[in-house]
Amino acid sequence: MSPHEIAITPFDGQKPGTSGLRKKVMVFRQPGYLEAFVQSVFDTQADLRGGTLVLGGDGRFFNRQAIQVILRMAAANGIARALVGRAGILSTPAASAVIRRHGAQGGLVLSASHNPGGPDGDFGIKFNIGNGGPAPESVTEAIYRRTTQIERYRVFDHHDLDLDHVSLQHINGMAVEVIDPVDDYAALQETLFDFEAIRALIRRPDFRFRFDAMHAVTGPYAKRLLVEMLGAPADAVINAEPKEDFGGHHPDPNPAHAEALYRETVLEARLDFAAASDGDGDRNMILGRGIAVSPSDSLAVLAANATLVPGYAKGLAGVARSMPTSRAADAVAAGLGIASFETPTGWKFFGNLLDAGRITLCGEESYGTSSAHVREKDGLWAVLFWLNLLAVKPGETVASLLTTHWRRFGRHYYSRHDYEAVDAGIAAAALQRLRDALPSLPGNRIGGLVVTTADDFAYTDPIDQSISTGQGLRVVCGEQARVIARLSGTGTEGATVRLYFELFEADPARQRDDVQARIAPLVDFAEHMTGLRAASGRRGPDVIT
Repeated sequence: MSPHEIAITPFDGQKPGTSGLRKKVMVFRQPGYLEAFVQSVFDTQADLRGGTLVLGGDGRFFNRQAIQVILRMAAANGIARALVGRAGILSTPAASAVIRRHGAQGGLVLSASHNPGGPDGDFGIKFNIGNGGPAPESVTEAIYRRTTQIERYRVFDHHDLDLDHVSLQHINGMAVEVIDPVDDYAALQETLFDFEAIRALIRRPDFRFRFDAMHAVTGPYAKRLLVEMLGAPADAVINAEPKEDFGGHHPDPNPAHAEALYRETVLEARLDFAAASDGDGDRNMILGRGIAVSPSDSLAVLAANATLVPGYAKGLAGVARSMPTSRAADAVAAGLGIASFETPTGWKFFGNLLDAGRITLCGEESYGTSSAHVREKDGLWAVLFWLNLLAVKPGETVASLLTTHWRRFGRHYYSRHDYEAVDAGIAAAALQRLRDALPSLPGNRIGGLVVTTADDFAYTDPIDQSISTGQGLRVVCGEQARVIARLSGTGTEGATVRLYFELFEADPARQRDDVQARIAPLVDFAEHMTGLRAASGRRGPDVIT
């Protein structure tokens, strides 16, 4: 049987962002739209021919249909073997683990991460390379160039495969293995953490915890790991059934979108530990009784205590953070005498550092943390790490771990303010006002602090020397404070402007103040320089984390 070649014309705007191509579902359902992007991947990634492709997604609307299309196309493009998560499910970190464990040449991950799902929601697709991580810019640029020239796609006529049972099937000679989506991932986590210690913690009658899967992909993973393997009561994992529309909710683990969990743990202090993960399982929110852990602090605390966990007992090679993430991890690296790196936003920038053995832990302020065990951020991994620390530090709580950490390394007060779905022209003009002012800012004051540098962040990769420019506007007051502004690459409607505020406090006596009160002068400065709130007609940010 020969494959069909279907003529198409290029679609505008198929340029992958920081986490692949994300658009509204209705865009992806246009005839040929998904096929044009997938064919561009196959045309540019020669290693896939005769190789193994991993395929799965977060279960959102259109996930199953897209997988069937991609399988028929993969067979038509000479791929020898496809590994597909049962029911089309693979969390993003699990997909990375499967690629690495099975020596696959790459994978297609179908997800729009924390974006809403359903027929009127978002859909996304990204290509992960053979190391299990997101494709670097050289690869995504090649794919994008091909999308602007695409003239046809190749596909076989074939009935839909059974994705609901572990099995071996074939499409014209291509083996399709439907695998359990949790097996490889759970086995990997068991090599990293002290499950016996965590099991003892979870079974303590005085330890109350909860994990919110947000009706997203981590439900099956949390059930296997937390309930079946670690002995948590079944009701400790809530919203565990993946749904195509995430139950009508926004699967973004932050105080705004996991409001009930936040209220019960932080405001009402009824749980000792709580956590949530997002649509595709790569983000995490960590909460303790009466306190929320900022993602920046989470990375720093894990780095400072890593040797207490079996998988990291030999120490860390180094740590890396995205530029907007607070400098808390830098302080830990300095204290431990290990390397630290500052990269642009986007997990792909950590890949070279991990592959070269320069870092062991890495993280982003957008609730993403992970290590060298995979090449993606990993939500449940972070939850297990925190549970392991609590288990081996008897008498400690999330709050006491943070307090002890701040006393040793200082506290980096930190917050992100998001203005979502802003008119693109208004957003661009607001950032341009700040960009134009950058050369004149050094020497000026923000409250009692002096601006030392102001720039548009550029990054030279220390491994391959590639250069990335225009990665975010920075106003820096030495070691004391930073104000950062950038456009997010994860939205599908209008523009999302993200403003980041960081203020360092070394004095333990002043480390319990309210975050928003402490950063208020920085917030006022950002509005003065950008005029964003006034220009967009907003009373304030849509989301504060």
